[in-house]
Amino acid sequence: MKRSRVRPRLAALLIAVCSCVGLVSLSVAPAWAAGTVTTFPVPSTPFFITSGPDGSLWFTLGETGQIGRITTSGTITEFSVSTGHGSKTQNSGPLGITAGPDGNLWFTDQNLGQIGRITTSGTITEFPIPTANSGPVGITAGPDGNLWFAEHNAGKIGRITTSGSITEFPLPTGATAPQFITVGPDGNLWFTDAGQIGRITTSGAITLFPVPSTATGITTGPDGNLWFTMFYANKIGRMTTAGVVTSFALPKCGADFYCGAYGITTGPNGNLWFTMHDDGRVGQITTSGSLLSGFGTGSGPLGITVGPDGNLWFTNEGSSSIGRFVASS
Repeated sequence: MKRSRVRPRLAALLIAVCSCVGLVSLSVAPAWAAGTVTTFPVPSTPFFITSGPDGSLWFTLGETGQIGRITTSGTITEFSVSTGHGSKTQNSGPLGITAGPDGNLWFTDQNLGQIGRITTSGTITEFPIPTANSGPVGITAGPDGNLWFAEHNAGKIGRITTSGSITEFPLPTGATAPQFITVGPDGNLWFTDAGQIGRITTSGAITLFPVPSTATGITTGPDGNLWFTMFYANKIGRMTTAGVVTSFALPKCGADFYCGAYGITTGPNGNLWFTMHDDGRVGQITTSGSLLSGFGTGSGPLGITVGPDGNLWFTNEGSSSIGRFVASS
């Protein structure tokens, strides 16, 4: 089985822990959704992807230090991240990316410990995080008009204004490696951190809730709950804003125990769609916990989002491509 080049830096740093929460095992037939998958080659490994304010999709190329843009028709443009001195940075490590409230895209520069801003015309500005070697991973636009990000190496949650002012909030004892972050249905920020999910208010108050295994991707579902992936446990999790967790087991994928569930998003049909990196597929689950048919992607899907065209878009880390799924009508 091929191992991801992003996991040794991210998920392999996390330690799975056990908690006593509800577990629902599901058995499903290996059927897949009707539709068309189209892939668009990119020059290097794509990690995560988001819809931009310009009607295009924007993604990170972490191994070549670039931000990519792809139109819904498949035209691709790359923009190089620099050190701030005009030179291309091959190992700068852009990773998470999101659309900001200011009409720009914002991304985490993991290896350089910076937060980047890129205009839709491709102008990049970087803002150093005060804590050295912070290793930022996930980033999201907050309900307060700021950007919020997870400092994986520093054990902190960061907030940056659209003008570049950064504030850091240290995590309490027991939380050390935050990874991805999203806006919750309650107006707070929610983030994954090994065997727990964290909640942080816009004023910086943090609460931790245990989950049954290493939590990875996270998103808000249409049911008013948080949904997250558990890469090593081969499960999808659902959490209420009060911290009540239910987990849904995925079937085994071939000879491997786990399918490698990673990215997750709410799809255009109101279900949750998630990437299964090690199985080369995207699956879907209803808000009541029923696994439905998904689709094959090629190799190593990682990030996933709904595009401005209403279709599902994803990154194929294994085959260096951007994928689009158009469901049959």
